[in-house]
Amino acid sequence: MSSEGYPFPVAIAQLDEQDSRELQNARAVKWLSEQSGGSIVVVTPQKRFEGDSLKRLIALPGTTHLSWRGFSAGALVHRRVIYAWPDRQHLNDLWGVEADALVVIEWGIEETSEWIEDANPVRLLRGRTIQPSAAGVPLKVTSLPHDVVQILESIARWAAGYDSGLKWNEEDKLKADMMNCPERWARVTVEQVRAKCRELKMRPNDVETIAGFLERRKQGHRFNVRSSYRDFKFS
Repeated sequence: MSSEGYPFPVAIAQLDEQDSRELQNARAVKWLSEQSGGSIVVVTPQKRFEGDSLKRLIALPGTTHLSWRGFSAGALVHRRVIYAWPDRQHLNDLWGVEADALVVIEWGIEETSEWIEDANPVRLLRGRTIQPSAAGVPLKVTSLPHDVVQILESIARWAAGYDSGLKWNEEDKLKADMMNCPERWARVTVEQVRAKCRELKMRPNDVETIAGFLERRKQGHRFNVRSSYRDFKFS
């Protein structure tokens, strides 16, 4: 099953019991080779890495090897992609990429748990394959005050209208409201807001931005807001 952010075949190779990193890599290579599409791109954190199966794949004619330095998601358009050992931010940056197929090689579950919920991938484990859930992975969203829900719904609509996500003026409105209406945001937690934003299908980077603003306010930070929005409050 494809997801809204990943409307093409997606998989994740995970490290299983009595497994090895090399077997994990080999599962990713095998799965990707079985997918149709354009040429293969392998993305690793650095150009130098350990992994014989990935090195053999990179050595094949027509395979492109990219590292995080200078990386752009545009390089993955209409390609079959192996993304090795990405952290959470690099996974977030894949949202909306127009690849033909994508397999992530997981380093740790703390980096990939939210991405798995968003992408609903095939899970490649030692000796078994877990197919995506037809209904997707349900999010645990607790109830929020009505005014906070309305604000997040408005922000989600604004963000959906732009290819690049939230604009500076929308961010300033939210930051101003958090400072001018502190009692509103004191009633909710960062994780509640994060879960609601994800339920509203916001881009992962926008989710991180909004949750980050609230976390900073709860830590006592103040924001620099342009004068045109300094006194703004959501009605």
